[in-house]
Amino acid sequence: MNEPSVYTQLRDKAEEQLLTGSTSSPSQWSVGVDALRLLHRLSSDPDNADDALKLLHELQVHQVELDLQIEEITNNERAVAEELSLYRKLFDFAPLGYLLVDVEGNIIQGNLAAAELLGVEPDDLEGHPIATFLPVRSRPLLLGLLERIAQSGDRDGCLAEAGRGAQGSRHVQFLASLPPGGEHILLACCESGNADISG
Repeated sequence: MNEPSVYTQLRDKAEEQLLTGSTSSPSQWSVGVDALRLLHRLSSDPDNADDALKLLHELQVHQVELDLQIEEITNNERAVAEELSLYRKLFDFAPLGYLLVDVEGNIIQGNLAAAELLGVEPDDLEGHPIATFLPVRSRPLLLGLLERIAQSGDRDGCLAEAGRGAQGSRHVQFLASLPPGGEHILLACCESGNADISG
């Protein structure tokens, strides 16, 4: 036996709500002037009174279906917004640095931990080449990593010196991956106690 379609389920739910009087917002319903004229004309003729009742019922069912669809859309939008907020917090406040860069190494997005490792404010990351936050001697290490990832699609990593400003530079472990079909490289980074940055 076939499963009922979404439309059949929606109509059945609307019919049930009308039958039990449990519709959520009947006060908001509005029937157009043309529909009211048609209903009046049909109901004035005894031969068409049944048609008028059927039409009125169809209009009511249709309105309840619309109300149910609006309620579902609203609930879905709320759920998506909550999920997006959760993932935004997970990204922004993660204890590890996360960066999204293009294959040339331009930063598209970065979190708070990444900004701290690179010695800048979070607002100073977006749109800048990541290499500008590394000493000249470490730039080939990270740019080479990005090139390897862009070509192979494999995960890989490197140890490089990064950071500037009052805190100075530090040794940072960069781990990179390219999602399937992705155009951007994901970089995770954390401070490393290892002083060997020869690659």
